[in-house]
Amino acid sequence: MKEYDVIVVGAGNGGLVAATTTAQAGYRTLILEKHNLPGGCATSFVRGRFEFEPSLHELCAESTSADLESTKGIFADFGASVELLHEDTLYRTICKDPTCSYDVVMHTGRENFLDDIEAAVPGSRESVGHFFDLCKNIDDAQVYMNGGKNGPKINPFALMSKYGDFMRAASHSTEEVEKELGIPEKARSIMNTYWGYLGVPTDDLSALHFISLLTAYMQVRPTMPYNRSHELSLNLVKAFEGFGGEIRYNSEVTKFLYDEKGKAIGVVANGEEYRARKIISNVIPNNVINRSDASKLPKRFRKMANVRKFGMTFVTVYLGLDKTREELGIDDYSVFITRNKDARVQFDTRADCGYYVVNCLNKALPNATPEGTSTLFFTIPFMPGDFPEDLTPRGYKEFKNTIAEKYIKDYEETLGITIRPYIEEISIASPVTFARYLGTPEGAIYGYDTGSWDNVVGRTALEPMEYNIPNLFFCGGHSTMGDGFPSGYITGDRTGKKVVKELRKEDK
Repeated sequence: MKEYDVIVVGAGNGGLVAATTTAQAGYRTLILEKHNLPGGCATSFVRGRFEFEPSLHELCAESTSADLESTKGIFADFGASVELLHEDTLYRTICKDPTCSYDVVMHTGRENFLDDIEAAVPGSRESVGHFFDLCKNIDDAQVYMNGGKNGPKINPFALMSKYGDFMRAASHSTEEVEKELGIPEKARSIMNTYWGYLGVPTDDLSALHFISLLTAYMQVRPTMPYNRSHELSLNLVKAFEGFGGEIRYNSEVTKFLYDEKGKAIGVVANGEEYRARKIISNVIPNNVINRSDASKLPKRFRKMANVRKFGMTFVTVYLGLDKTREELGIDDYSVFITRNKDARVQFDTRADCGYYVVNCLNKALPNATPEGTSTLFFTIPFMPGDFPEDLTPRGYKEFKNTIAEKYIKDYEETLGITIRPYIEEISIASPVTFARYLGTPEGAIYGYDTGSWDNVVGRTALEPMEYNIPNLFFCGGHSTMGDGFPSGYITGDRTGKKVVKELRKEDK
């Protein structure tokens, strides 16, 4: 049996940051990772002469407030240097709804975004500007709740009186706030394009969550690492090991261990027992329950995991093309394609090209592929239950090929270009792929659905009651902030600091 101060289960984004935080503080930290590479979704893979980015569309590296956590700040604190490219184009969004069709390119920067929305929907500039104005009050409230620089205690009356916009945004859906501000329907449709990045349509998505996301991308610009998202993971591992941390690959945790009082005391991997003062899980709570003696777990924790709804997953199609994007007529990095103006209808028709996004990495990084070539990355949303359960191996292959053909055809027809004759490599990932690789139930990349009652605000408020196993902590896409690269890094940072604080208190 080997003993550590901290064991981190899983080397995904959150786990890597949490582990690096505790190692940097001088605590003996071990990461146990089931794969032979770190990063989880933050990785890359090679097919033929192409290296594909499997999951990252764009990274929000900075925050709209210097007092809030950001990817850039977290990496800087570790001395991890990653070369990032900023994007000036936010997205191109194409809606084929005959009652509200549009083809609009939105740019970064507040004034640029407002110029674009006004050009697409005359008279919408002022109301959309008011929508973005809410972000300042939201940021200030979050800084206050995080403790600020002087560590004030949270006062509910102060929240209501001083941070009213935050309270209103936190308790209403995105569309409710947009309608209250008088934003025209077409402008709402254009703005709401990003709902897929959070996995919840805007009629059920917390306005606070969406305002923070859209404003961050619009104001501080999306970024992309030059060497795929795996560069982010490798730099974190380098920093972690530089602080004396130990990482073991091909070491899947198969059991969580508890003492007689229900405190987490260790794990089992590869048949070997590891003990630690604190355990941090980057794997979803459902998997922790399945690998634990249920009698040792608090009833509320088990109920919490069972009542939550699994969030979005995807079918992704990766294409390596033997023509350049210029030769193919591809002019944009991110193109969102929808068939209806309404986000709820887009969600409900997701199986019929209702909503999907196509990225061309070569637009952001011209030398991302060999000379004379390019890549495309299709992201097609799925929900648990969408995937057929009775497929044979042959049927599974046909299922994936049918989806790929359907969406490639729709993309070609929508943009008026031809790509099928130039496909040199094709790789298709389904929810089964993600379930196998990430180990998440239903292949749920987004962890738990963040709509309705289980939104970011509710999770944050109830975290102490729900994640209530002594000495066991959680971080990652299933945690308080929902999924996304920045969310993983920030929850890892917060969890790591919480563990360090507890360890120091115990050491006094």
